Amino acid sequence: MKQALGLIETIGLAAAVEAADTAVKSANVFLIGYELTRGDGMVTVKIEGDVGAVQAAISAAASAAGNVNRVYSARIIPRPSQETDAMVFTPDMVGLRIEITPPAAAAAELTGDKDETAEDKAETKKTNKKSVDDKKAKSQK
Repeated sequence: MKQALGLIETIGLAAAVEAADTAVKSANVFLIGYELTRGDGMVTVKIEGDVGAVQAAISAAASAAGNVNRVYSARIIPRPSQETDAMVFTPDMVGLRIEITPPAAAAAELTGDKDETAEDKAETKKTNKKSVDDKKAKSQK
């Protein structure tokens, strides 16, 4: 994980859902998932993205979740160490890095208009190279 990590711990699932919804709607972040903590009905929502986006998302999420129930804690960790991945991506976590599709990409996918992917570009490059090689072989004969 090279981007910032955002954590918000709420009391109750309803507040956590509100926090997650607000976070992904308020900034360009990815919802990693959520985890039910052991005891007291706490739920931890985990997001990632650029530092500024995560800060904005966590701030908005804490405010929105606070209207539903209590926000126990909120934290932003810029560029967390890879060694913390084992603590973030636990077997108890629900949802692994759920990527929220931007509206433009979703519309393009529905209409069939989509940009060429890296794999498509590599295949096109390979095909073009083969065509050039075939032309060279024919001209040498």
